[in-house]
Amino acid sequence: MGSHTATPVTTGTELNGQSDRRHSSRTPALFSLLYSGMNTGQMLIGDGIVTNLSLGGIGIRGNRSVTPGMDMALFVDLPGLDEPLCIAQSRVSWVAGRQFGVELGTLKLEEKNHLQIFLCNSVTPSDRHGGI
Repeated sequence: MGSHTATPVTTGTELNGQSDRRHSSRTPALFSLLYSGMNTGQMLIGDGIVTNLSLGGIGIRGNRSVTPGMDMALFVDLPGLDEPLCIAQSRVSWVAGRQFGVELGTLKLEEKNHLQIFLCNSVTPSDRHGGI
């Protein structure tokens, strides 16, 4: 798990001037995912890299362009799981080229638990003294 240890980041500098709208800390990450949704009446399927995540959203660098407001499903290769984590409801909240942010919809208990465990394990013990 040492390769996934990261310090939470709460700045919005990677958003190219957009304000950080997340209510919880971002945890830097680097693992793959697939995303799919409808864009101008066409089915869009793309793959990308999770760049950061929180319980409320995911930062993604993808290979297919998306638009703000687009609904999509995510299949996240969360470390420690045998199968991709399927998140059926999410919505694109911002786009900057091939980088975009996705706001997560209502998560099933199992999905939320997997994310919480990953986020908890990604914060080093010294970070936990700061407010968890």
